[in-house]
Amino acid sequence: MTVPLQLDGTSLTVADVLAVADGRRAVALAPEARDRMAATRGIVEGLAARGEAVYGVTTGFGKLSDIAIPADQLAQLQVNLIRSHAAGVGPRLPRREVRAMMLLRANCLAKGFSGARPALVDLLCAMLDAGLHPEVPEQGSVGASGDLAPLAHLALPLIGEGTLHHAGGHGPAAAVLRAHGLAPVTLGPKEGLALINGTQAHTAVGTLALVAAQRCWRVAHVAGAMTLEALLGTPTAFDPRIHAARGQRGQQESAALMLELLADSEIRESHREGDPRVQDAYALRCMPQVHGPVLEAVRFAEHLLQGELNAATDNPLVFDDGTMLSGGNFHGQAAAMAMDVLAIAMTNLAVMSERRIDRLVHPDLNEGLPPFLTPTAGVSSGFMMAQVTAAAITSECKVLAHPASVDTIPTDGSKEDVVPMAMGAATKLRKVVRNLEHVLAVELMCAAQGIDHRRPLRGGAGVERAHAAVRARVAPLVADRVLGPDIEVLADAIASGAFTD
Repeated sequence: MTVPLQLDGTSLTVADVLAVADGRRAVALAPEARDRMAATRGIVEGLAARGEAVYGVTTGFGKLSDIAIPADQLAQLQVNLIRSHAAGVGPRLPRREVRAMMLLRANCLAKGFSGARPALVDLLCAMLDAGLHPEVPEQGSVGASGDLAPLAHLALPLIGEGTLHHAGGHGPAAAVLRAHGLAPVTLGPKEGLALINGTQAHTAVGTLALVAAQRCWRVAHVAGAMTLEALLGTPTAFDPRIHAARGQRGQQESAALMLELLADSEIRESHREGDPRVQDAYALRCMPQVHGPVLEAVRFAEHLLQGELNAATDNPLVFDDGTMLSGGNFHGQAAAMAMDVLAIAMTNLAVMSERRIDRLVHPDLNEGLPPFLTPTAGVSSGFMMAQVTAAAITSECKVLAHPASVDTIPTDGSKEDVVPMAMGAATKLRKVVRNLEHVLAVELMCAAQGIDHRRPLRGGAGVERAHAAVRARVAPLVADRVLGPDIEVLADAIASGAFTD
């Protein structure tokens, strides 16, 4: 493992999140962040000692913020907050997403605006380094006041409650911590609130989905280039002059990538002369015009999510001049909109890929390839059902692409009257991206089969590398076989980055 990542609340990147989520990077609180946290912690303790009315420190929460809490119950207030808000249900978040969530919450606290002790960040870092992660249900957050329920489940083990997962299984948090030489913390004023007020659950899920979406954008070009070769398509539509005339940056980059993948193609040269077709169908010809805006959407989402990685999303915020201000930085609209846009963009990639798959298998459209890409059509069905699978999950993407961030429902006695549904946006995006990986896997498999039929001619340099990567994992289809495992193998390869070289 490399030198520990120093959490300072200001410099965390998407690449850092990915490294920690995958267990490739240790973490530690940066010294300057430790000093900032200690200073603002002193401010909180001073306010509590003086009994001043400060939200979440000496008062109740949400609709109960007008209720003053006696000094001898301030510690219990914070524990009760964690317990009462751990009301999540549904499937448990995967380990990678929980680890990303732990990292983001630690980094938020490290900014020093939460007024929490460095000991909380130290324990989160120690848990990450020891491979421990809480059990966090997926459902229960509307994204304001942040991801209260998921973060409360994340916080439970820090006070010795709930369940912790480790390399050997899982068990009661207090016992697992003790077995790894760690001890729970006793919460002081505001620290329970500091652990659960924020956007880190949906941001964690969204950030990992963003990385997968970035990979899918490149793989969509790889699969599209393979399909173009298999269908004897023309790369003329990718001429840079066409795309410069429109001036859309993403479109230009997409066309350039297509030409790079198709360079030095023998298949192209074999039908350059005498081909009666002037232009291909949209699913082939308009890849840059669709894939390009998708790239711009990915960049938009990356900009907003990157900003959220280092955001102070607690409430109230503690400033070094001694003031505490209540605001709404916990509201997840920024990330929710980013993830909704990204889900729409990824759905468009799935739609394009599925239409290309149809052209590969359709005997009336596939330029002389065998029906459904099988040499024994009739007795064999070939890739018929693979296209059906791609169609099914593409249509599911269309439903999931409906934005979550335009919805709202009042919560907390209408104190939280406009909420962004950011966690729903995150989990929808995750599903859309995984669906897209499966659709692209089907296209890669079908396109490779199509290129096999064009032998001995070879495709472009990038196409041949991709073809070899497919064949290293999936054999050509000689006779009908179960295709589900092949699709899963290729989808997993896409997710691991095997087709983005």
